[in-house]
Amino acid sequence: MVQKYQSPVRVYKHPFELIMAAYERRFPTCPLIPMFVDSDTVNEFKSEDGAIHVIERRCKLDIDAPRLLKKIAGVDYVYFVQKNSLNSRERTLHIEAHNETFSNRVIINEHCCYTVHPENEDWTCFEQSASLDIKSFFGFESTVEKIAMKQYTSNIKKGKEIIEYYLRQLEEEGITFVPRWTPPSITPSKQAAVAAIVIPDAALKEGLSGGEALGSPGGAPEPVVGTPDDKLDADYIKRYLGDLTPLQESCLIRLRQWLQETHKGKIPKDEHILRFLRARDFNIDKAREIMCQSLTWRKQHQVDYILDTWNPPQVLQDYYAGGWHHHDKDGRPLYVLRLGQMDTKGLVRALGEEALLRYVLSINEEGLRRCEENTKVFGRPISSWTCLVDLEGLNMRHLWRPGVKALLRIIEVVEANYPETLGRLLILRAPRVFPVLWTLVSPFIDDNTRRKFLIYAGNDYQGPGGLLDYIDKEIIPDFLSGECMCEVPEGGLVPKSLYRTAEELENEDLKLWTESIYQSASVFKGAPHEILIQIVDASSVITWDFDVCKGDIVFNIYHSKRSPQPPKKDSLGAHSITSPGGNNVQLIDKVWQLGRDYSMVESPLICKEGESVQGSHVTRWPGFYILQWKFHSMPACAATNLPRVDDVLASLQVSSHKCKVMYYTEVIGSEDFRGSMTSLESSHSGFSQLSAATTSSSQSHSSSMISR
Repeated sequence: MVQKYQSPVRVYKHPFELIMAAYERRFPTCPLIPMFVDSDTVNEFKSEDGAIHVIERRCKLDIDAPRLLKKIAGVDYVYFVQKNSLNSRERTLHIEAHNETFSNRVIINEHCCYTVHPENEDWTCFEQSASLDIKSFFGFESTVEKIAMKQYTSNIKKGKEIIEYYLRQLEEEGITFVPRWTPPSITPSKQAAVAAIVIPDAALKEGLSGGEALGSPGGAPEPVVGTPDDKLDADYIKRYLGDLTPLQESCLIRLRQWLQETHKGKIPKDEHILRFLRARDFNIDKAREIMCQSLTWRKQHQVDYILDTWNPPQVLQDYYAGGWHHHDKDGRPLYVLRLGQMDTKGLVRALGEEALLRYVLSINEEGLRRCEENTKVFGRPISSWTCLVDLEGLNMRHLWRPGVKALLRIIEVVEANYPETLGRLLILRAPRVFPVLWTLVSPFIDDNTRRKFLIYAGNDYQGPGGLLDYIDKEIIPDFLSGECMCEVPEGGLVPKSLYRTAEELENEDLKLWTESIYQSASVFKGAPHEILIQIVDASSVITWDFDVCKGDIVFNIYHSKRSPQPPKKDSLGAHSITSPGGNNVQLIDKVWQLGRDYSMVESPLICKEGESVQGSHVTRWPGFYILQWKFHSMPACAATNLPRVDDVLASLQVSSHKCKVMYYTEVIGSEDFRGSMTSLESSHSGFSQLSAATTSSSQSHSSSMISR
């Protein structure tokens, strides 16, 4: 497996020329890097005007590896080739390196770049990227990978310290300023020679220092491309996201970059991306999978707008005994829940599961907002909140089966979509019945989350290691013998007059589920889902936005002059839809012939599982347009009837011949449409839920435009 690293932008508040003077002091050897034994210059080039200086060195490294491994490998030292290309005119230094030792077994490429800060020409930026690919190493591949990553991480941490060390050394010698390069005075006799130099300089900027020129076995990894606003700098990460290791920083930057490249709309905030990475121990593939599922879920249920568009029913405002209450000693927002005083059975009977879930989601969204506010107020990263749960009054009524079922579902949804948001959970005054409830809910709680639970029985919370260790005395709620008046509702029994019948609750739950502007549909092999759009005026614009939640589908658009027969819902028992709003409608009659009864107006678009597709079609004729989502069957290999291995593996990922899409369509009159024609092209945003699909979608999204 190829390991990759991408650094954030590190900023030195010193001019480029002074940084270069400090950097050159690292050679031929650097005492601050014990593994860097020596280096020899093997090639050097300097342009006549002094603007371009290219130097190639052979570096000798003493890798900190077990003696036995070195003996098996038959080497004491490892050699790297490093090529530095300094352009004093442009004020840039590009550094490229690759391993010479074991280059047929291990491929290491590194690219570093010093440039002038885009907003302050007296500051210098540094970026670094690298890749490690171990083909084979005498059966010690895993060991070599760990050693390489450990050594590389250690050197990354020292990088800035080394430059700052030599800057102090220069200052002690009285060197605090190095003049910028200026072109020498040009005489007419030298103009031709200078012109000859300018051309290679342009070539240099296009990649003169590429890995191929070095004879590298593989090209060096390209640095992250983008405007400065697209990138993260190290100071920002430390201030708003916390202290991360170099590899954790790299994971965040790479996942963020993938989102920028594949997602056409709003991407999650950096803090939220980091939460998903932490939830999966910084495994990018696993974090990307759960984050993509969560983004699809947020989009379907319009969670981003819940605080602005949803008002909790009065019953919740009166009887839900929970609310925000100042912050803990670490600056985390503090949420107080008097679960023992809350009539969970009454709330479920009066509101149903969906309203309770919606309310808990709004609490979590408010928690995210408060974390951002507290980060600004306290001047340090705050990404989670503390929850104080008072169980005084908890009894067997709280173990009512539908209530526990609702609680388990809420826990499941919150765990999946708000990872690493709970900093600490303080459970106070746990009664004897609590172990029963804990046995029911604990299997649904992630191990990392469970470790944040602190449980106190009786009045233990008032002793050493209790509440005062985590919350200031001044804000301990009055109902816990504190001095602070707490405005959290006291709860109490919900009047039975507010109870709803099972049928009313079912209808209410369905209403909440379908409040989304998106509709869900199931697609089966041999049974596509189709919707009909009637166009009266030519040049109207049909727009669509859909997510492929399961399986692979083919998206088509057809036109017909006559209306299809009324839609027939699929009546096969095997195709019954269990989720609310899910359906399967077929409009095109079996006797219709393509080219005679209807025509295709867009090229078919193959969409992979997890992808999000947006686009538009400008209609040329009035009539009836049919949007179709069809099951995509894996093609057999052209040379043989046997399926390819990749096709077999992909088919194993889908448990049945069933796909699911979530879609929204709208028709805009030509006079109302103000977008450019290029914005009408369809594009994928590539939210793949499987690592294999993720790779393919991220590679192909730029070529997925529908031609008209």
